[in-house]
Amino acid sequence: MRIGILGLGRIGAFHAETLSGLDAVESLVVADPFADAAKAAAERFGAEVADSPEAVLAAGIDGVVIAAATDVHPGLILAAVEAGVPVFCEKPVAKTMSEGVQVLKAVEGSDVPVQIGYNRRFDAGFVTARAAVQAGELGTLHTVRSTTLDPAPPPAAYIAASGGIFRDCSVHDFDIIRWVTGREVTEVYAVGGNRGADYIREAGDADTTGAVLTLDDGTIAVVSNSRHNGRGYDVRMELHGFDDSIAVGLEDKLPLRSVEPGVTFPAGTPHDFFMDRFTAAYRAELAAFTEVVSGSRPSPCTVADALEAGWIAEACTLSLKEHRPVRIEEVRTV
Repeated sequence: MRIGILGLGRIGAFHAETLSGLDAVESLVVADPFADAAKAAAERFGAEVADSPEAVLAAGIDGVVIAAATDVHPGLILAAVEAGVPVFCEKPVAKTMSEGVQVLKAVEGSDVPVQIGYNRRFDAGFVTARAAVQAGELGTLHTVRSTTLDPAPPPAAYIAASGGIFRDCSVHDFDIIRWVTGREVTEVYAVGGNRGADYIREAGDADTTGAVLTLDDGTIAVVSNSRHNGRGYDVRMELHGFDDSIAVGLEDKLPLRSVEPGVTFPAGTPHDFFMDRFTAAYRAELAAFTEVVSGSRPSPCTVADALEAGWIAEACTLSLKEHRPVRIEEVRTV
């Protein structure tokens, strides 16, 4: 098949490399506002260069991958759907939930599939955890702990445009909690603080947060996030039930040091970058997209799925601001 790529920054270039190595993909058509980025992709992967998103969509492609700036996600998604081209778009659907809702309403009823990029759904550990929950191996689930700790904060310009840590970082935890447990979040209570970079505080954001989520069956989920984790990039999940307990991310590259006498675990070099931790998941995600393009599977993460994680982020943002529990129905507009 022939796949288009819109946006060739760090993640777009990685997607181009991944797609070029898939047996199902015969050719790539790429476009980026920076001509040098498109030229580099063409030289490295043998891709064709188009001078605009419209030209990519008109180039006889079977599917398109959107890795451009968040502001242009809604317009590019809708242009692709209108052109009848299956879409993979990195999260988020849009910069604001109101824009995201507009996209959802516009694509509802269309038979053109849209897949939103939440890569943890394709990580082997999370896939196995979901299967264990679905099979009832844990018994009645009572506690979930989900962690995302970045080794260092992103630049000030990124923070200023991110929408806040809950919308930018925690949303990955919110999505994977829904996906692994198969439950919906009904209420949140969030706290946060700043003990690091001044520019995060000046942007009205927190650099470290915690959130308690109540799921619709009474399960309690605790989410921990930080922009400052000197030992590395730490992504984990624990699931505790009446019959068993399991963990995702408990492996030798876990960025955590045991101080128990005689304990050598974890023994590997800690993960220090999200691309290191989730390389295989990103590749599996795009392989799944080629199946979506071929019509052999439905979208594994729809626009509606992505918005559900977004509502949880909105509720946590409000909870932190107003220092109170917030029910999801307070912020949901659809």
